[in-house]
Amino acid sequence: MKIRIKGNSLRYRLTRSDVDKFLTDGYIAETTDFGMQTLEYALQQNRLNNLSAIFEGNKITVFMPKTMAQEWYVTDRVGFEWKDNGLNLLVEKDFKCLDEVAEDQSDNYPNPLAKFSKV
Repeated sequence: MKIRIKGNSLRYRLTRSDVDKFLTDGYIAETTDFGMQTLEYALQQNRLNNLSAIFEGNKITVFMPKTMAQEWYVTDRVGFEWKDNGLNLLVEKDFKCLDEVAEDQSDNYPNPLAKFSKV
């Protein structure tokens, strides 16, 4: 799972195995070690109607309704977006890049734009 933060926008991108684990366990988390402190970011299923988020004790948790998670898993839907008290939340499937990149993308979803790419 990747995190991207820009201003009041928070985006999570999940690979195929991340989405599988999230659907099975209802929870997935990653950590970034800053030496003296660690940032944890997590995605957790709940029973609410929309995405929401909290930040407590160096941990960002985005909550996704279980019904959304199930729809996301069984369809081609890229992701879900919601504005929560001024914070724009986006949780989406991580696609393979169309350009050459050094990172391993073998677990990413096929990019739907690849058929239009000249690469």
